[in-house]
Amino acid sequence: MISKSYCYGTWFEGQGQGVKVYDALNGSEVCEVSSNGVDFNKMLEHGRNVGGKALREMTIHDRANAIKNVAKHLMSKKEQLYAVSARTGATKVDSWVDIEGGLATMFSYSGIARREFANEKFIVEGAPEVLSAKGTFVARHILTSKPGVAVHINAFNFPCWGMLEKIAPSLIAGMPVIVKPGTASAYLTQAMVEEIIACGILPEGSIQLICGGVGDLLARLNEQDVVTFTGSASTGQKLRCHENIVANSIPFTMEADSLNSCILGESVSVEDEEFQLFIKEVTNEMTVKAGQKCTAIRRIIVPQSKVSAVQEALIARLSKVTLGDPSIKGVRMGPLVGKSQRNDVENKVAQLSDFCEIVYGGDLSKLELTGENLKPDAFYPPTLLYCDKPLETDAPHSIEAFGPVSTLMPYNSIDEAIEIARLGKGSLVASVVTYDNEEATKIVLSAAAYHGRMLVLNRDCAKESTGHGSPLPTLVHGGPGRAGGGEELGGGRAVKHYMQRTAIQGSPTTLMAITKEYMAGAATTGNDKHPFRKYFEELQVGESLTTHRRTVTEADIVNFGALSGDHFYAHFDEIAAKDSMFGQRVAHGYFVISAAAGMFVDPAPGPVLANYGLENLRFVEPVPIGDTIQVKITVKKKIKKDKRPEEERATGVVVWDVEVTNQDQVIVALYDIMTLVERQEA
Repeated sequence: MISKSYCYGTWFEGQGQGVKVYDALNGSEVCEVSSNGVDFNKMLEHGRNVGGKALREMTIHDRANAIKNVAKHLMSKKEQLYAVSARTGATKVDSWVDIEGGLATMFSYSGIARREFANEKFIVEGAPEVLSAKGTFVARHILTSKPGVAVHINAFNFPCWGMLEKIAPSLIAGMPVIVKPGTASAYLTQAMVEEIIACGILPEGSIQLICGGVGDLLARLNEQDVVTFTGSASTGQKLRCHENIVANSIPFTMEADSLNSCILGESVSVEDEEFQLFIKEVTNEMTVKAGQKCTAIRRIIVPQSKVSAVQEALIARLSKVTLGDPSIKGVRMGPLVGKSQRNDVENKVAQLSDFCEIVYGGDLSKLELTGENLKPDAFYPPTLLYCDKPLETDAPHSIEAFGPVSTLMPYNSIDEAIEIARLGKGSLVASVVTYDNEEATKIVLSAAAYHGRMLVLNRDCAKESTGHGSPLPTLVHGGPGRAGGGEELGGGRAVKHYMQRTAIQGSPTTLMAITKEYMAGAATTGNDKHPFRKYFEELQVGESLTTHRRTVTEADIVNFGALSGDHFYAHFDEIAAKDSMFGQRVAHGYFVISAAAGMFVDPAPGPVLANYGLENLRFVEPVPIGDTIQVKITVKKKIKKDKRPEEERATGVVVWDVEVTNQDQVIVALYDIMTLVERQEA
């Protein structure tokens, strides 16, 4: 069987002989992987002109909903994908992380986009910047979709998750993708892309697939394209220096394998819960995915006095790990992805053993496998090494065996542990296992600059912890130095990575028209109909209402204090108030905004259904007894909500800019309120 690429709207079988890929368990041939004959320029043009054009015509919420629906479809096909995944040597847990973990990331990004961004084709970022004394010249930052293609070059170890965690933010940003999976497991990525294409949810050209080499693809990219890479640091560095990528300043995000560490706190005793948590975490990271994880723990950093206890506990736990066919109950670890990967791990362990002692595993002649018709070519046992003097050799800090291999190393002080961790020259993640918060604080603040993520694990969070090796959609995934110097995931940040940030300058009214968000100084409109009597569609950004006036009395302060229980001296103690920063008694700030609500709300039933929230509240000036307040409420922005099946009414969220002023037209309070407003189509 020849693998297929999906390009310019059709499935294409590579021409000529390709790279043979074998079943990791029994060594039978799965397919040949080849992209020979693919017209890469045609792929790029198809993505830009067909897929990109269609995506850019959709709103961010439309794209996010499409991602959600694709994930639902793939979830219904997960058992088929599990069957294909088994051929890579993955256990059920390994496949769950790769397949369902990837789908969970898609669901997460769909939710993030619909919560954080307006239902527009662009994103408005940050508050307005006033650039002139009178406020007639202002600026805003917006993000718009790049009219290019995102090329995702992925590693072999997570053929599903590695693709999905990148394409979700790309597509939500309005950028079509070309996915190039790792050759050794490309057939699993292909199986998933086949389902994505078959479901027909995404516009044609949104996703294309290359099974095989990328040919001259990188040479044909332009300044509107983006490249992401996951894999070895050496390969990533070569691609990053591609002359066309450099010449056109093409964004290149790299997430590389790194020598991640786990530090056992000096304060932890062998009897503590944290000691067992440490042993369990290290063992899991050595054996899940057979150690083929860019986040796996490669360096185990422990106090000198506990080296023997840790070594003994790890060996005891590793000795219980059964190798073999993952479909058999009790088998906890399958093979590496293939023979070539096994050979690479074997060679790296040999290099490490010149500087470190192998204290467990590492002997292929003693492999014990559970299952029938297994070929041992891709299997490698969990292997633990010991480096007696980690500050005197670079080997365990620079040589990575990308498999079930880790090196134990001692430290004599917390400062020394931090120094050892830093020798990795940048990693994706480091863990600290301790119940001593001062110890945790010192390690984290001293080592954070060398890591993209840090986990502090102890008895308080262990039951709900997602673990050392689990990147999460809402958290940044990446790291400095050897780890690639890039960032992926991280919530809305990932979507913005595939968009162009632009500063726009002009008058408040003009920028309001462009951004569809009201800002101070922009021209407002209004009519005789109260805005709370209008449906979502009827309301216009910039539509405003100025209320009647109200004079604040002593009775107001007394009544509000009695009702709320707030008898703060500035409101009730005449003598103390004179000596305060106010110089006199003043109204409660919360009375001011409560009174304001009573002034701008239309009390009768209508399209405004509920108060949805309040943000950005600032009490600017005090309101003493006798001051007269007035409110101006303006439609700031509108966010159309998707109607859920269980909801009776279609709605949208309207954000209102609220200004409360006194008799001198001085602003005393500023805030945004959000209301749930019925849509007319309901």
